[in-house]
Amino acid sequence: MFFYNSNLRYNRFSDHLRHLYGVKVYKVTLDAGFTCPNRDGTISYEGCVFCDNGGSFSQLYPNNISIKQQLDIGINLSKQKYKAQKFLAYFQAYSNTYKPVNELKSIYNQALAHDDVIGMSIGTRPDCIDEQKLDLIASYTENHYVWLEYGLQSVHDKSLKFINRGHTFKTFKNALELTQKHNINVCAHIILGLPNETRNDMLETAKVLADLGVNGVKIHLLCVLNNTRLAKLYFQGKIPIMEEDEYVETVCDFLELLPSEVTIHRLAGNGLKPNMLAPGWLSKKFVVLNKIDKLLELRNSYQGAKLKN
Repeated sequence: MFFYNSNLRYNRFSDHLRHLYGVKVYKVTLDAGFTCPNRDGTISYEGCVFCDNGGSFSQLYPNNISIKQQLDIGINLSKQKYKAQKFLAYFQAYSNTYKPVNELKSIYNQALAHDDVIGMSIGTRPDCIDEQKLDLIASYTENHYVWLEYGLQSVHDKSLKFINRGHTFKTFKNALELTQKHNINVCAHIILGLPNETRNDMLETAKVLADLGVNGVKIHLLCVLNNTRLAKLYFQGKIPIMEEDEYVETVCDFLELLPSEVTIHRLAGNGLKPNMLAPGWLSKKFVVLNKIDKLLELRNSYQGAKLKN
């Protein structure tokens, strides 16, 4: 067991980056004008039940500004606020491999041409990838630090169907195997607190991801945003939201089942979206993180503690 921050009991991504580059590295979120097959009618026009019009992106910039301008704004803010010195271009809004390869190359090249950018992280769906796109993304790995972030959410098809994900777990597994053949880092996004999932169901997702050998995991809580189909269900009393202590306990259980070398990209959201309806406690991100740290310490536990050899 080895963690880059000796004060923590899990392998935090930001500490991993500092270990690699010797300075604070920060992800700058970008909207490169992508859409999603689950919104444009290819799969459906409805999208996932939890996703709002931002496509999982908090709007930080004026509309219709270039990638370079977005990076300039984000980098300057991050230098001032976080004292960051190097940056990853984070293609976050919607599905960022959902264009022809020649267009993807132009978009990625614009971001990597920025002097302060050392690499990129590409958020997308597992059904928006193919051999050609992976060949392109892999071509950047020789000179840049690159991640693909796949929205999985759960390994249970019943849950994927409920949230109208538009793909199955098998779709993710196939995309992961293809990506691993190209030696590209993969971060899987998962959601805790999905309706009809028990604690054991959620922990099964951790066990499967451990077996599949993902490089990173980003843990989300099911949040209710205004103007989503999930919000309608929430107002109808059909969507239970995890309480803070339950979430903290589940996160710790989840971490105990992940290999220690897996980087943890997120354990709690920041709750900054002005249209977030629930839960209110998530807005106190650092309180939640501190509770996770304290519970792991109380258990005398750590990431990977219950992983079977």
